[in-house]
Amino acid sequence: MYAIILAGGKGERLRPLTADRPKPMVEILGVPVLEYQIRWLKKHGVTGIVISCGYKHEVIQDYFGDGQDWGLQIDYAVEEEPLGRGGGIKNALSKVRVKDPSEEVIATNGDILASFDLSKVVEAHRRAEAMATVVVVPLVSPYGVVDLDESGWIRGFREKPQLPYWINGGIYVLSRKIYDLLPDRGDHEDTTFPRLAQEGKLLAYKCRGYWRAIDTMKDLTEAKKELEERMLNAFLGA
Repeated sequence: MYAIILAGGKGERLRPLTADRPKPMVEILGVPVLEYQIRWLKKHGVTGIVISCGYKHEVIQDYFGDGQDWGLQIDYAVEEEPLGRGGGIKNALSKVRVKDPSEEVIATNGDILASFDLSKVVEAHRRAEAMATVVVVPLVSPYGVVDLDESGWIRGFREKPQLPYWINGGIYVLSRKIYDLLPDRGDHEDTTFPRLAQEGKLLAYKCRGYWRAIDTMKDLTEAKKELEERMLNAFLGA
């Protein structure tokens, strides 16, 4: 199975760490975020990857090369100018070496750490015969919550609870037929996905495993703590 990784982000909120590298190459415990993700994809059956990149793309290419050292086939779709996420997926799809129209493709944002069984997402996608499946994750409040009773007395505090909503986790299983529906330039969430939702062809897979997007310095700090405490060995395959 092939995967596409969108790795062209500049990571403005992670400056100065991203002054000399793209966002997915920021390190946690000495390992780039992108390496954690690639190891996770390989663990779940991915054998080939196309990395969509632009800003400081040579940093990614120099680090991963053709993928031989990682036991993978890695190719690159370098954008001379930003195509947007939807355009980036479409451009990368054209470079996937396996052309079997029946084989799905995984697509991910390159700034995500995840540790759950990706094969179950693929199974759900196939069972539903969806055009695209979106991994959704619980929305966690960025603030602590105060619990009150009906009389206004404080009964307790909850630190960053999960809210009763789901958000796009930036991990997708895509049918090859989606190619013609993707924009040449722009975001698939503004064009392709709303259309598929209206047609009943867009499936959600509720992820209850580990997931974290790395957007800010705070995210980096929290991810480092999480990896130190319980996940480093799992990510590195130990």
